[in-house]
Amino acid sequence: MAGFFHQVLRAHQWIYEHTDGFLGHHLLFGNPTLLLRTTGRRTGEVRTNGLTYARDGDDYLVVASKGGSPKPPAWLANLKADPRCEIQIGRRRIPVTARSTLPDDPDYARRWTIVNSVNADRYTQYQTRTSRPIAVVELRPVSDG
Repeated sequence: MAGFFHQVLRAHQWIYEHTDGFLGHHLLFGNPTLLLRTTGRRTGEVRTNGLTYARDGDDYLVVASKGGSPKPPAWLANLKADPRCEIQIGRRRIPVTARSTLPDDPDYARRWTIVNSVNADRYTQYQTRTSRPIAVVELRPVSDG
């Protein structure tokens, strides 16, 4: 079943990318989805991941859950190496700066509640599958001035 779900997620991302955001923002389960574009820390190539997101004021929040895998997703390591990245919401591309937060961050619990509610409590389920703390990543739009 996990393999099938992974293929569905890949197909969703493919549709989102290949329609330049015309389709895909709310395609899968109705969750709001963004495209996160990072720079590969080893290759320097652009890497794109479709992720459920939530809003916290002007910031966008994504979760480095990887379905509760013992290892975090590669995109998190890419953001730690270079926090400058781009998100795409529908057809709109936004330059952002990423900041990873963990349970010791004062904003973490509040933000966990926000992202978990957007994703129907799936992140709480994922956290039970792993001993690593799952990061909530703040994506702050870069100001023009």
